[in-house]
Amino acid sequence: MELNENREKLREYRERAKALVAQMTLEEKVEQTLHRSPAIERLGVKKYNWWNEALHGVARAGTATVFPQAIGMAATFDEELLEKVGDAVSTEARAKFNMQQRGKDTDIYKGLTFWAPNVNIFRDPRWGRGHETFGEDPYLTSRLGVRYIQGLQGHDENYLKTAACAKHFAVHSGPESLRHEFDAVVTKQDMRETYLPAFRACVQEGHVETIMGAYNRTNGVPCCGSHELLIDILRNEWGFEGHVTSDCWAIRDFYEGHKVTSNAQESVAMAMANGCDLNCGVLFTYLVQAVKEGLVEESRIDEAVVNLFTSRMKLGVFDKNEDNPFDKIPYSVVDSKEMRAFNREVSTKSIVLLKNENNTLPLDKKKLRTIGVIGPNADNRKALVGNYEGTASRYVTVLEGIQDYVGDEVRVMYSMGCHLYKDRMTRLAEANDRSAEVRGICEESDVIIAVMGMDATLEGEQGDTGNEYGCGDKPDLRLPGIQHDILRIAKEYQKPVILVVLCGSATALTWEQEHLDAIVQGWYPGAQGGKAIADILFGEANPQGKLPVTFYRTTEELPDFEDYSMKGRTYRYMKQEALYPFGYGLSYTTFDYSNAAFVGAPDIRQGVEIRVTVKNTGAMDGTETVQAYVKAKREDAPNAQLKGIRKVDLKAGEEKTLTMKLPPEAFWLFDENGVAEYIAEGYEISIGGSQPDARSCALTGRNPQLLQIN
Repeated sequence: MELNENREKLREYRERAKALVAQMTLEEKVEQTLHRSPAIERLGVKKYNWWNEALHGVARAGTATVFPQAIGMAATFDEELLEKVGDAVSTEARAKFNMQQRGKDTDIYKGLTFWAPNVNIFRDPRWGRGHETFGEDPYLTSRLGVRYIQGLQGHDENYLKTAACAKHFAVHSGPESLRHEFDAVVTKQDMRETYLPAFRACVQEGHVETIMGAYNRTNGVPCCGSHELLIDILRNEWGFEGHVTSDCWAIRDFYEGHKVTSNAQESVAMAMANGCDLNCGVLFTYLVQAVKEGLVEESRIDEAVVNLFTSRMKLGVFDKNEDNPFDKIPYSVVDSKEMRAFNREVSTKSIVLLKNENNTLPLDKKKLRTIGVIGPNADNRKALVGNYEGTASRYVTVLEGIQDYVGDEVRVMYSMGCHLYKDRMTRLAEANDRSAEVRGICEESDVIIAVMGMDATLEGEQGDTGNEYGCGDKPDLRLPGIQHDILRIAKEYQKPVILVVLCGSATALTWEQEHLDAIVQGWYPGAQGGKAIADILFGEANPQGKLPVTFYRTTEELPDFEDYSMKGRTYRYMKQEALYPFGYGLSYTTFDYSNAAFVGAPDIRQGVEIRVTVKNTGAMDGTETVQAYVKAKREDAPNAQLKGIRKVDLKAGEEKTLTMKLPPEAFWLFDENGVAEYIAEGYEISIGGSQPDARSCALTGRNPQLLQIN
């Protein structure tokens, strides 16, 4: 049993919260709706700051384990691993909270309410914050979001370990520069088919404690004041019982950006009346005046504050320490040897092998005298961590990981090669001022490892980036600056060139796919990322990551960035051939599938169970990501969609038979009114190591097994 199932305990917390709130004045209640909530000493209420972050580790509050960025963890396609990460994060969170409470430190980023995960759909690769998400697919995002939440919140029958938050509800994915005034217009079909499923899963399966509204409007209404989103769908349809918070200073946008209200009083009344309980910001102080002017009922404020205090009581902060098992977690677990080892494991599992011509990888250090390492991300700590990050006690860059691995046995020569996005390293230099150094290294080396890409100073949230890229969105999909020119120089020397890309989004690697020997997508791999990438490059680990996003060939094939229609977007709706498809990733071994069959008679309304045999036909142990896709046989239906995932470890030559259950909703299609339906035309199910599309089959040399439901 866990707290979500313990209805008696939940009722107790709510009744205690009601009794406490009943003793407060209007002014005291309003103050409790601010993210920086003051103490009420006469009632024994301590001050509390609701704002904390844990996107991929405890963030912004000192030393903690910095796991790979969320998009990298998504590439593992591993539900169980994501829950383990969430559990590790919440263990460190409780340890830090216990330490901070003893020191009477209640500042920002010191609470137990974490505004993670981000389950928005990465619908356009230009969006700067896309690397905070679990990718472009609603099913994958749902599965990983639910399990990360379960890891954060725990399974105790009396208390939440921490409180997770699914954000940003509900339709939000750029442009960053317009988010405070933008109206994301979506059809009911796209809403139900793409933008809502992950949130629904987080609420109904993950029992997430918090929902955060988005900055933008959706269909004309600000998300943090939308009756349809926050009351009709979230509470009435899905049965959400936690609390809702605004994004930071988003209520101010109602009248300054969206122009749907005239002033602060009208804005706070709109947000509160339509289901927003907590204000990240200070504008809710106007609620006292709004109540006196009759713009919002005080009873609604009572309801909001009860929701907030119920959450705090679920965390056990009003109970004795000896009652709460999480109060016993010692600070020594933070940044421990075990945490660092687990971080390295997660990072290794997130790495995707995109190309491996003539088995260039793995490298054998015994056959090498000199390795040339070039590129602006080779020794860039910022390229390890993404955004919303914590502080590691040690960062291992790719250069350091390679140096540590080969030791004194192999010479490692290094050049930054070029600036991350400018055409010269220093202002007074001429363009391409490191090219001679690059040539010198390439001439001396047996193999060249080029580490290119971006970091969170280029792609990220508005206000976090400070460069020519503006507000964090990408102008195109090319490698920034003159990185491509450096790769062309390296290729001239007729040595094996291995490209390692560190970034949080899809990159147009068309020339690189055609000309380079191997390509590795490393994402933002976390503080241990350099060790993990070295493990992959030298065969200490077998790559198992799969792409959670489509890699396109050019920006020109994308729809307009501001168009929120899903037509032509992501693998589910695109018509053209991808460079690297969603779900794609190579291994150092090969896997064959056989004997796919239904277990019993398939009944889509009850769910369908599939059996398949997977064999490792190569010479190296490996882990396969078994993927099931469903294609509705209707002309206007989406492309085959991911609906099932299983990870299977196989030693060389080993085979296993596994089963996979596809639930009834795997076969839903949505009509123009957003209503789910089953179709009479039938379905095709594919099961294999990739999508069933022609490009995936060509890249992998494998065709998935197909099953028909007519």
